[in-house]
Amino acid sequence: MSVRPAAAAPRPSRLRGPLHALLLASALLLAACSKEPSAPPAAAPQPLPVSVVEAMPASAPLVVEAVAQVEGVREVEVRGRVNGILEKWLFREGEPVRAGQMLFRIERAPFEIALAQARARLGEAQAVEEQTAREQQRLTGLVAERAISQKEFDDARSAHAVASAAVMSAEAAVREAELNLGYTSVVAPVAGVTGRALKSEGSLVSAGSDSLLTTIVQIDPVWVRFSLSDNDLAAVPGGRAAVRSFREVELQLPDGSLLPRRGRINFSASRIDPALGTLEMRAEFANPDGRVLPGQFVRARVIAGEQENVFLVPQSAVTQTESGPVVMLANAEDKVEPRPVRLGQWQGKDWVVTGGLQAGDRLITDNLLKLRPGAPVAPRAAGEPAAPPAKP
Repeated sequence: MSVRPAAAAPRPSRLRGPLHALLLASALLLAACSKEPSAPPAAAPQPLPVSVVEAMPASAPLVVEAVAQVEGVREVEVRGRVNGILEKWLFREGEPVRAGQMLFRIERAPFEIALAQARARLGEAQAVEEQTAREQQRLTGLVAERAISQKEFDDARSAHAVASAAVMSAEAAVREAELNLGYTSVVAPVAGVTGRALKSEGSLVSAGSDSLLTTIVQIDPVWVRFSLSDNDLAAVPGGRAAVRSFREVELQLPDGSLLPRRGRINFSASRIDPALGTLEMRAEFANPDGRVLPGQFVRARVIAGEQENVFLVPQSAVTQTESGPVVMLANAEDKVEPRPVRLGQWQGKDWVVTGGLQAGDRLITDNLLKLRPGAPVAPRAAGEPAAPPAKP
């Protein structure tokens, strides 16, 4: 029987101990690196400083607005009334003139001659009249004594009547010549601002269709003409019947400012225009400084009544959104609260808010782009300086 020799036991490797230690150290290092450091706790958001105003009920005028155009109370054409050569301008175009101020002078010599001739004819006619009057007086006594025939006396009386008529005609001719001579001095019929002169010095002035020399527009006061739609009239208290009670009008200029003085309505049409559905109206405004000019387009704001229990809100506090106007409030917890509102018209620099607010609401007026609903805020009264930041 053969005996297989027993297998020799394997020899331990010399590297096993160091390699095992290296692998163990690498595993521990990887485990240590895989652990993320814990994040520091998030800081609470700091309240945003904002300015607030407190909503208080107020009254505001009910205004109906319309596009309007300014016109002069008097817009006068200055025309030549006699034929002649224009000798001289006596004014500066586009500047104010007084009523009766001389504007143009037309050549006087032909009219002075015509006046002298008319006066000479008048003298002749008066001499004839005096002669026939004496003759009639002389014959009156003779016809009473029957020293002359009645026909002779009647002829003398007729001659005196003809002479008297000739005197009256000569006097009219003198008056006409005097007027024509006076018309050589072209004066301003009213006070106002002149337009452009339409004829130069040396031009022939014709008393007719070609007689226009310039225009004058009276700009103090001025009239403002506008029309209110039938829908606007129906919306005011009292409806269309209240039109006759409208009195005061504000004038908004193209730059958005208001004329300091209100005007008064001095004309209201008696019927609605059937083509446009509007009622024509006109107001008169004092304009001593010439701030508005005829032809200028403005906005007429008719004071149609009074609104009670409304709120006047700065325009900066109102945000226009797709769903309508919104204001941002600082609520009792000093957090942002959006609030939809219903707007009326502007009054000065404020919106008239007719719905959505309550007395005591605190409206935020600045930093609106930084606000988010529910975000904390640090309210301060409008105009009050912000509090210094807290020291760490």
